[in-house]
Amino acid sequence: MKQALFIAGPTASGKSALSLRLASTLGGVIINADSMQVYDGLRVLTACPNEEEENAAPHRLYRFLDAAAPCSTALWVKHAMIEITSAWEKDQTPILVGGTGMYFKALLDGMAEIPAIDGAIRQAVRDECAAKGSEFLHAELQTYDGDAAKRLPSGDSQRISRAVEVYRSTGKALTEWHKATKPGPMAEFDEAGGVHKIIVGGHTREALYARCDQRFDWMVEHGALEEVKGLMARGLDPQLPSMRSLGVPSLVAYLKGDSSLDEAGDEAKMLTRRFAKRQLTWFRNQFPTWERVSAQLSESEYPKIFT
Repeated sequence: MKQALFIAGPTASGKSALSLRLASTLGGVIINADSMQVYDGLRVLTACPNEEEENAAPHRLYRFLDAAAPCSTALWVKHAMIEITSAWEKDQTPILVGGTGMYFKALLDGMAEIPAIDGAIRQAVRDECAAKGSEFLHAELQTYDGDAAKRLPSGDSQRISRAVEVYRSTGKALTEWHKATKPGPMAEFDEAGGVHKIIVGGHTREALYARCDQRFDWMVEHGALEEVKGLMARGLDPQLPSMRSLGVPSLVAYLKGDSSLDEAGDEAKMLTRRFAKRQLTWFRNQFPTWERVSAQLSESEYPKIFT
């Protein structure tokens, strides 16, 4: 039977290190399932594998897109299935690892087949969001997609903009598109018992937050500022996903002289901790049946993953 391993977990939980050990033991291929690690130019700030780690096991879908190119869930699913199929053809185990729960959900539960959004409409929504704020678009969203408006915080500019652009472009609410969702491309394998799903934990919340703080300090010391300088030099739209990656807006503010490095660091750490908290809640609610394991899972315990 074809096998696949899905490893989800909050940021800084240790899932990448665990996936590397598992890949070495199982002869696996590590496939990125993190929406920010797809972008080139942010290797340090998005905690992508370093060269030594990449040499230790095959890695796929890391830094494969330019920072100016938005990556939709549909695009990622397309590339992920190519890599999963390729791994199976080589008798390797695909190990998908990351913190973007929607990626895993799309593979298993499917996603709405929404037509391509008109580029002019997308830009108009982005411009409105920048000029008037996400709260303005959230109020508009309430008039034709109340369910989405209730589900999305008024400050979630990226997802609110997405819901608004879908309605303006298609004339149909995002919620209605979701109701017509078909099973995901990995659903059949999952039902047959071929997809093994784990969530990496094992840290207290306080310990996880401390890891987030320590990791950001390490990033600043090892090239994060240079990465952000490179993005700024390109004059990229600040609303692009890559420019909204954790730490990027805070360091942009510092490099522009709008804050001190300490203030930028404190803000980035706070936002990262909040993000980790949201991830914990999301995984608990969306993936209640997934196996919970520690990042320090020993080799003798690996068989429990495949039961």
